[in-house]
Amino acid sequence: MSRHQLIPSHPDPSHSGAVSGPLGEGPPGLSRPGVPGPVGAAGVDGDAWLPDGGDDILLVTSSTVLRAEVERIVAAAGAQLRVAATAAEGGRHWDGAAAVLVGSDIRELPPRRRAPAVLVGLDGEGDSLWHLAAVLGAERVAVLPDAAAWLADHLSRSRSPGPGGVILGVTGGCGGAGATTAAIWIAQAAAGLGARVLLVDGDPWGGGLELALAAEENPGLRWPDLSEARGSIDPIQLADSLPVAGGFSFLSWPASREQPVPVAAAATAGILDAARRGYELVVVDIGRGADPIHTFAWDCDRIAMVVPAQLKAAVAAVRLLQEFPPVEAALLIRGKSGAALDGPLIAEAIGLPVQGRVPELRGVAGAMESGRLLELGKRRAVRHFAASVLDLLGDGLAPGGPE
Repeated sequence: MSRHQLIPSHPDPSHSGAVSGPLGEGPPGLSRPGVPGPVGAAGVDGDAWLPDGGDDILLVTSSTVLRAEVERIVAAAGAQLRVAATAAEGGRHWDGAAAVLVGSDIRELPPRRRAPAVLVGLDGEGDSLWHLAAVLGAERVAVLPDAAAWLADHLSRSRSPGPGGVILGVTGGCGGAGATTAAIWIAQAAAGLGARVLLVDGDPWGGGLELALAAEENPGLRWPDLSEARGSIDPIQLADSLPVAGGFSFLSWPASREQPVPVAAAATAGILDAARRGYELVVVDIGRGADPIHTFAWDCDRIAMVVPAQLKAAVAAVRLLQEFPPVEAALLIRGKSGAALDGPLIAEAIGLPVQGRVPELRGVAGAMESGRLLELGKRRAVRHFAASVLDLLGDGLAPGGPE
């Protein structure tokens, strides 16, 4: 497939009454029924949205705007909605719901209740949504109306979950930590075990991960080719469209002088959803800063932070950690054994456990420049390091996954 041939997407469903917008991948054959008007409108019995069973979606919000948005989305997912104005009111329905959505007007959860699956807010609320999600322990953030189609697919899968792979985010605790190198070696090692692996370049300003792979001429789609992707993305078609290097697929920003083409957050979420369903392991080289953390980290099941054995790096890592979503995270220490600032000291300072040590190999910088990182990845020290990281995934990574 041509590098510049866009993955076909579903036609804009807005003319048929269905939720429109760029979003994730639903289960094969998932249909999207027409969306009725807001619940509570003339002729619609609001009580019909309050079933006695435990298959309903619980929304906790007092915002009429959020409620109207979510009602349409839940209808598109083929589910039923129960609405509570406060967390206390929704407490007795909380644990029995198929999924819980919490509006951005809610500031605390009822005691001894599981965390909400998704925090829902409106476009324009800014970074406050992400900070609130971290406080509440939300697994995902949906900014409406852009994330409407993704949320509909997400709710459909929450009621009838299908198989999916693991998304591992890799980021640097400071600039130049070596996160890209670590991400490449982890992807290479997992592919060597026979797993289906995708490596994702999450930094549009990083110069292109494909350079480190010496794969800039490998045929396949890059991020700019997917910038206009809308609707549901087929995972098999996505996998068939991406370039391959080192035994794994990769999705990179192009190594060119052109300004990066912006990719909408909802489109990115849809691509990651499709990737999760098409690969056993998705390794995301997140990049640093609040924007890439918000764009990629909230879709990760685990996060590994690469931190050099230096005091300044540890301080920078603590600051970055405040932007992390509430998922399991661990440190990858870069530095030789016996350094003045060793792993236990760094772990105590940052507040994360050490999962592995990135080996200090001679010639890594030159290998990055010349595209020979995959050669270094075959060394025993690197394979030992990568194995320690894959242990972080537990049973979530098993060879012989989805075709």
